[in-house]
Amino acid sequence: MSSSCDPAHAPVGDVGAALMMVDSRLKAVHAGKSATDPEQQALMDQLLASLGPDGLDDLLDGACTLIYMFMTWLRKAHESEGKDVIEYVVPTLVATMRMMPRSCPPEAIPMMAGLVIAAGTELSPSLWRQQYGDWTKEEMTPLEATTFLLAEHINRIADNPDFATRMIVDALTNAGGKG
Repeated sequence: MSSSCDPAHAPVGDVGAALMMVDSRLKAVHAGKSATDPEQQALMDQLLASLGPDGLDDLLDGACTLIYMFMTWLRKAHESEGKDVIEYVVPTLVATMRMMPRSCPPEAIPMMAGLVIAAGTELSPSLWRQQYGDWTKEEMTPLEATTFLLAEHINRIADNPDFATRMIVDALTNAGGKG
């Protein structure tokens, strides 16, 4: 029986823009810049302003697609070790988000954990989230933090600071060549 949250029915969104945001945050953190670096924030604000309402929806769907792809990789990596991805990823993610109260208010953390659990159980985070109504402004930064933290987790497992980004770029490149 097919689920209403089956990834086959989910919009992919603007994965490229979402990946660009995550990658720029990763690079800024590894360069020792603050998450609130004025130059970085100006670039993000410019990108978001250029998107418009439909572009913002595409960016949100793209971020959910990244979460799904990251959790798929993490699930396979954990299963190969006989471990459950939910057990090993979600508690660390939640604990890290709890240490970031300005970026991730406590009331947004359950929703972000739900997105990750949905993806970890092979459901579309975007369609899972849709059942709770429209995205709120208060969820935007936690969503970005969630994608960033998952990418950083993958990079640490792979012992390569560019692994998660490269994995997505390779997947996009391979998907583009099949059309």
